[in-house]
Amino acid sequence: MVNNLKKCLITYNYGKDQVEKIKDLGYHIIFKKEEGLTYDKELEEVEALICYNPFETLDIKEMKNLKWIQLSSVGIDQLPKDKVIEEDILVTNNRGGYSIPMGEWIVLNILELYKKRMDVFKNRMNKKWKMDTSILELYGKTVGFIGTGTIAQEGAKRLQGFGIKAIGMNTDGRDVQYFDKCYKKEEINKMLSISDVVVVTIPYTKDTHHLLNKERLQVIKDNAVIINVARGSIIDEKSLIEELNKGRFMGAALDVFETEPLPKDSELWDMNNVIITCHNSWMSEERNNRRFDTVYENLKRYSKGEDLLNIVDIERGY
Repeated sequence: MVNNLKKCLITYNYGKDQVEKIKDLGYHIIFKKEEGLTYDKELEEVEALICYNPFETLDIKEMKNLKWIQLSSVGIDQLPKDKVIEEDILVTNNRGGYSIPMGEWIVLNILELYKKRMDVFKNRMNKKWKMDTSILELYGKTVGFIGTGTIAQEGAKRLQGFGIKAIGMNTDGRDVQYFDKCYKKEEINKMLSISDVVVVTIPYTKDTHHLLNKERLQVIKDNAVIINVARGSIIDEKSLIEELNKGRFMGAALDVFETEPLPKDSELWDMNNVIITCHNSWMSEERNNRRFDTVYENLKRYSKGEDLLNIVDIERGY
């Protein structure tokens, strides 16, 4: 009986009830932990791989029947793209699965910097009573998003109640819900120059590596806030540190870094106007439920031969 079922390799245990739901679709499930995962005979007939990143040790070229990879992440930079293209493997991601908590994180950290909460916490720890008259309001400010995908949309949506102007940059300047105006990628400097807050939400690809380089960082307003929830290498971190050391920018809130974990000798740790979180903006109590919903829907579609959700263009990187 098992030999007639589609075989699916899953590297995360979503729970007994969820596993039964997948089995009811007609799948034979193989569970393997990602860490140190290598090919063996048991994986010979696997058609679908549901995972995050087993690729450092698992050579997918050995999986001759592999037709589809469902990633639990939004980003695909961990993929062995050349092998995926060579073997003509379909890839889907978890686009939208983490957008709500990340949208909340964006709003929180803009306000943290505008309301100087790091100073407030420091005074609290030192039992120091000090009124600060330099606090700013978000109302009337322009928030520019580099990338207008689901994360940016959830952030812009939540910022509407603050009376801001949301602008965005995407490939062709197309209109996107929750944005007052969008600019095409060739107009990025124009968008940066008028933004009071710059939020990085674009996928990481070879074309977006150091998209915010030294020259573009210098285009941004001196008193701007910079937020990054995408990938660390989209910003030239060395140049960002140089600009911050010059006293430019109100501050930065960074959830991602060029090297993770962030090295202990990084100057960013000691900067009073830099908020550091540990690639944690996507976390919430709903993350596994939303992730499983996407996995289950796509497994259901795959079993019926229907089009899958969130198909990734490997060449473009998203």
